[in-house]
Amino acid sequence: MASTGTAPGRTNPTQIPNNLLANARVINGAKWFYWIAALSVVNSLVMLFGGQLHFVVGLGISSVVDAMAKQAGSAGAVLDIVINGFVAGIFVLFGTFARKQQKWAFMIGMALYALDGLLLLAAGDILSVAFHGYALYAIYRGLAAVNQLQNVAPSAMMAGGAIEPR
Repeated sequence: MASTGTAPGRTNPTQIPNNLLANARVINGAKWFYWIAALSVVNSLVMLFGGQLHFVVGLGISSVVDAMAKQAGSAGAVLDIVINGFVAGIFVLFGTFARKQQKWAFMIGMALYALDGLLLLAAGDILSVAFHGYALYAIYRGLAAVNQLQNVAPSAMMAGGAIEPR
């Protein structure tokens, strides 16, 4: 057996900073889902109250729902809040599960956000599309960090070190 430079039952000391960095990337990637949800709700509330402010990180589907609700009058406003609240809630759930290092949450959330970006591309909102691309990259970094942590965990367990998932 080749020596790895660490005593049996111990993890490699360089693994600890790498794990901390990877955990930070997972959390940062997951936080993007919270920002997307929150700013989409803010965009909808601003639209409902007649404002002109628009955050590019929000969801394009929220803008579609907002426009339809505006045409429907006061009943549309209630539906707007319900529908956009539901959509934002889904992204909050993606953030919650992504923070727990669940790869499916990153992948499904990224896929839905990419589809939302295509909706914005069809609408010609290039700035929002570009920001969607940046957000997808940031979220992908979180997913890559989950893969890194999951690849390290089995080798650390075989070496006798304990790495517990959150």
